[in-house]
Amino acid sequence: MEINDLTPAELRVWQAFPRGEAVDFRAARDESAADGADWGPQRTLRATVLRALLLDGPVVGGEVAALKVAGARITGALDLRYATVESVARLSQCRFDDVPDLSGAQLKYLNLSGSDLPGLAGARIRVDGGLRLAKCRFRGPVRLGGAQIAGALYLEDVEITAPEGTEDPVLQLHQVTVGEDLCASRLRTRGEVRLNGATVSGSLRLEGAELRHPGEFVLSAEAMEVGANVLGRRLSAHGRIDLRGARVPGRLDLLHSRLSNPGGTAIRASSCVIGEVWLRRGPRMEGMLNLRRSQIEHLNLAPEMLPDQVRLLDLTYTSLTPHVPPEQRLPMLERDEDTFDPHGYEQLTAAYRRTGDDHAARLVQLAKQRRHRSTLPWYGRLWGHVQDATVGYGFRPMRALGWLLSLLAVGSVAFALHQPPALKAGEAPHFNPVFYTLDLLLPVISFGQEPAFAPEGPQQALAYALVLLGWILATTVIAGVTRTVSRQ
Repeated sequence: MEINDLTPAELRVWQAFPRGEAVDFRAARDESAADGADWGPQRTLRATVLRALLLDGPVVGGEVAALKVAGARITGALDLRYATVESVARLSQCRFDDVPDLSGAQLKYLNLSGSDLPGLAGARIRVDGGLRLAKCRFRGPVRLGGAQIAGALYLEDVEITAPEGTEDPVLQLHQVTVGEDLCASRLRTRGEVRLNGATVSGSLRLEGAELRHPGEFVLSAEAMEVGANVLGRRLSAHGRIDLRGARVPGRLDLLHSRLSNPGGTAIRASSCVIGEVWLRRGPRMEGMLNLRRSQIEHLNLAPEMLPDQVRLLDLTYTSLTPHVPPEQRLPMLERDEDTFDPHGYEQLTAAYRRTGDDHAARLVQLAKQRRHRSTLPWYGRLWGHVQDATVGYGFRPMRALGWLLSLLAVGSVAFALHQPPALKAGEAPHFNPVFYTLDLLLPVISFGQEPAFAPEGPQQALAYALVLLGWILATTVIAGVTRTVSRQ
């Protein structure tokens, strides 16, 4: 490109490039690039001139060439497809009239912070340093699928929207590789954010982000791998979050978050391996929570945030906080469809036992037996009700003593008021109503009273009832104790 063809603004940038000097066209530090459509020729640069500088610009010995421009309007499409750029490029707070195309390009460092763009095409781009897009405003999709960024990717305070009818994700980061953190705090999007298969060596930061795509995928991150944490405190997501198969060795932090997808799935984190999940201090989730088949070391889950539908089949976790009574935890197991999942009850029981709360663990096991009873045929449910009423399936053994004492009192009073006649008057022992009742109630113990006396009429019916109830009580006690001992 001939220097005589340059405008005064372009000449100023051309002369500053060899020494890496910054050119600032801004009238004020706080002006917005969104107003750049009104900027005149005194601060307008052609994209072809910038391309010529980045690919074959002048150099000065002993100096580091760099393109550093602020507050310019850039006309035409900046086309760097599959180009290799050796110098640093910083085009901050600029207005781009057309979508820059950086697909397949290899750059040292790129900074577009604070700029206003109609979109960005950067599929399979390679950046040896960081890619800084903080505070940018995109009026169309940002396509960075397959990008390889050695440093960090900065998306803080970025706003991305797309024209009506756009079906593609507004932020495409699938199969991206980021060598450090992916910083997207306070990111604002209207459409899908796609992170499927992404690899982030550091943390994914989404604190205060606002993601909207009601009724559709708002964040799709299947098989994503993060080296540290996913930090989403005060995240507001209106749509479906999909983390299926993700690997997060640190924590998935969703404290104070608002997750909403009424009539669908609010968050699916199935088949994941996660160090810690924090889901507390926010409003109740709207939509389904799916944690099936995931492995979580520590689950920090507030019962009041759980939605009406929860899927926990084969979920494995080591510890569960906060420590609340089982009455507040059991509903989450009962919301998992109509199928009976014993594994969920066993996990909750183990969590309570690790904290030393054996009473809560027994209550969970009792709830498990009651839930299982609903799946049995009528005769199984009948026997289950008997076991529940008598000994609480073995988890309330003192209830058996209460039944025994009650029946003993009824029988003792009845037989004391009307002593049954002896079979052999001369050979019968002295009648004792208490031990006679015990003889009837306890099937394997004999005090010599029951075979010596023969009740008649109503007393005979009472004797038969006590024998039957004694056998039922003994059988349920044995069944309950056996179940309890085997579980120990």
